[in-house]
Amino acid sequence: MDISTDLASVAARISEITGSQVTLPGLPQGQDPQSASFAAMVQAELAAQNGTTETLGDANPAPNAPAMVPPAQIDQLVQSNAMHWSVDPALVKAIIANESGFNANATSKVGAQGLMQLMPGTAAGLGVTNAYDPAQNVWGGTKYIKGLLDRFNGDVRLAVAAYNAGPNAVEKYGGVPPYAETQNYVQNVLASYQKYRNR
Repeated sequence: MDISTDLASVAARISEITGSQVTLPGLPQGQDPQSASFAAMVQAELAAQNGTTETLGDANPAPNAPAMVPPAQIDQLVQSNAMHWSVDPALVKAIIANESGFNANATSKVGAQGLMQLMPGTAAGLGVTNAYDPAQNVWGGTKYIKGLLDRFNGDVRLAVAAYNAGPNAVEKYGGVPPYAETQNYVQNVLASYQKYRNR
C-alpha cells in the first residue's frame, strides 16, 4: 500500500469528524488522493514552498554534490596528496574514515563538508572553493593536517585532536582537550591509523 493511500484515508476521516474538506499538502484541489504518489505530493509541496513549478525529478543535482566517489579514486587522491604534503597516507585515510566514512557528499550537523569534513571558513582559508569536490577536499584536508603536525612538532595525537577541536583548544589545555567527543575522536582515528598502517 502506498503511503499516499494511508494519507488519503486519514484526510477523509478528518473531513468526516470536522465536517470540512481537508486537502493533503501538495495535492491540487479536486485531485483524487489515490491517484497521487507520495513522492509526487512531496515534490509538489516543495515546489509550492519555493514558489516554483519545478519538481525534484526535473531538478539537476546540486553542483556541490558529486556522485559517489569510487574507493580507487579516493585512494589515488590520498596517495598523491600525502606525498605532496609529506603526510603518512594512512593518517589521511584514518581521518577520512572517521570524518565522513569515505562519503564525498557528507555534511555534518555543524556544516563541515566532504571527505575530510572541512568547515567552510577553514576550506576558504586553505584555498578550497568547493569542499564537496574530492580532489580539492583531500588536497585542503591534507594540507591542514600537515600544518597541524608542524604546529605540534609531529605529534600525531595532538594534531588529530586539533583537527577535531581546533589548535587553540589543544594549546589551551596543553594536550587533548577534555571534551568527550574529541577524546573519542582521537582514540578512533589513532585506531584507524594503526589499521591502515598495517595494511
